[in-house]
Amino acid sequence: MTHAEPATLPAWLAEQARRRAPAPAIRSKRLGSWHALRWDDVAARTRALAAGLARRGFRQGDTLLLAAPPSERAVLLSLAAQWLGGVAVPIDTALGDAALRHAIEHLSARLAFADDDATLDRLLPLGVQIIDGNPRGLRDHPDPAVVGLASLQKPHAGDAEHDPLLPGEPLARADDTAFLFVDALGDGTLVTQHLTHASLIHDGRAVVAREALDAREEAFATRAFAASAQARYLIAPWLIAGFSLHFPEALSTRDADRREIAPTLVAGTRETYARVAALVHERLPASGWRRALVNAALGGTGGPVTRRLARWGVARPLREVIGFARTRVALVAGAPLDERTSALFAALDVDVHAWPDASDWRQVAPRSVGPRSVGPRSVGPRPVPHHAGTAHPRETAVAQHAPAHRDRDDRHIEYGRVPS
Repeated sequence: MTHAEPATLPAWLAEQARRRAPAPAIRSKRLGSWHALRWDDVAARTRALAAGLARRGFRQGDTLLLAAPPSERAVLLSLAAQWLGGVAVPIDTALGDAALRHAIEHLSARLAFADDDATLDRLLPLGVQIIDGNPRGLRDHPDPAVVGLASLQKPHAGDAEHDPLLPGEPLARADDTAFLFVDALGDGTLVTQHLTHASLIHDGRAVVAREALDAREEAFATRAFAASAQARYLIAPWLIAGFSLHFPEALSTRDADRREIAPTLVAGTRETYARVAALVHERLPASGWRRALVNAALGGTGGPVTRRLARWGVARPLREVIGFARTRVALVAGAPLDERTSALFAALDVDVHAWPDASDWRQVAPRSVGPRSVGPRSVGPRPVPHHAGTAHPRETAVAQHAPAHRDRDDRHIEYGRVPS
């Protein structure tokens, strides 16, 4: 009998735990050192978190709000919610309070994850149970609506594998919404984007096939907020190909941590590449023979000897500085690179080509939700019950309509290959 391939993200996790149990699945940097989780560790922790969510009343079709940057914990919580047939909703904490309240009401989110005290304080008045992921090492939060992440994944009795509330197999179906993204337009209008398990696996397979990704890859995930590109071009390929996923220690260390990984495949937005290009230009000499070599490298001028010296004396060191020393393919999602950035990466022998960035956003019925920036706190009511896995009746399709700011700097993913 032919073994049917998994049809959902948590099913792929279970499959990789069977296939590659001892192989590294996630590495996170903490206190200057990388810490690894094996595939069987990731599956076990996901199931423990799913059991904890179930004990907090999370059920099939419910939504889990992730008001935190991408991280090991956010990924595991997303998979745990999806294991139970729920929806993971990564949300940008730059949303204003009114927009955040509107999103919670619209999605009827039962639980929310926060990893810093400021975000937790914003969520407390909004009537949701909060998972506190702040690794500050202090006692649990005194509010009864808050549960620590460590407490959530502790077995209630016995162990998570035998928890009566935890289904033995993932409840998610291929056509269920796996991730839902929320954003606000410049006028405060709320928009949402639904990604099903089937669409994510389709996109993930395309990335794996076109880029020949396999279990030797290492993926580097930014600590900045990422939109749907992260689910399409990072999470799905990671689960399908079975490579390891790296999270830097902090946003401020992302460039140094990327240099340690030296990825061979990078995916990002035009803003991602523009920021890295700016780092290069800041380090270029203003004049002298070194500047002449730089000009030869960037402009392809000079004779064969000059161009060879420019390549070895300028391009290669610059690639090492920005963590592109072994980059063989670079992808840009959405708008293409500007001319200056494109010229720089071409001079560094980094081939940047485009991947589609779908804009299937839905507009939520208009209401005054205020500007995107955080303003005075608005205390909203408890969410109105609604099945979060389906389109909301108050939504209207907006053809090719996406938030104007959604391609801002650092919404990106980077991949790398482990040498054979």
